[in-house]
Amino acid sequence: MLTKFPFLIFAVIGYNAIAFFSSLTWDMTVFEVAMVSGVVWRLSLSDIFLVVSLFLLFIEILKATHTGASSLFDHALSTLLFVFCLVEFLLVAKAATSTFFILTIITLIDVIAGFSITIRAARRDFAVGPDRY
Repeated sequence: MLTKFPFLIFAVIGYNAIAFFSSLTWDMTVFEVAMVSGVVWRLSLSDIFLVVSLFLLFIEILKATHTGASSLFDHALSTLLFVFCLVEFLLVAKAATSTFFILTIITLIDVIAGFSITIRAARRDFAVGPDRY
């Protein structure tokens, strides 16, 4: 059941929750680490958010290796999520940030990788086309 929808929707919901219903800012420092070189490395809320989004993208790419009717439904929802993110980025002021732009690119990569991997896996599973492996 959980594999039938894109996990990146959690990232989009999280972004909107922070942007619209929270007093947090994307550039706020969550923690700092003093490096051996003497420089202080600061990790912002935006950095953590994007790392979590990339982890969700990894899960989506793993899900794309499964073939079946539910994977087509998942790809269709991923495409709708990308279109939603693109429209939100273009039309909503609080979404016109670098963080949301990168999230939109992550959803685009999910769509492209999902369809590409599924086509490749289907070709392998059903032996369509020449054998070039």
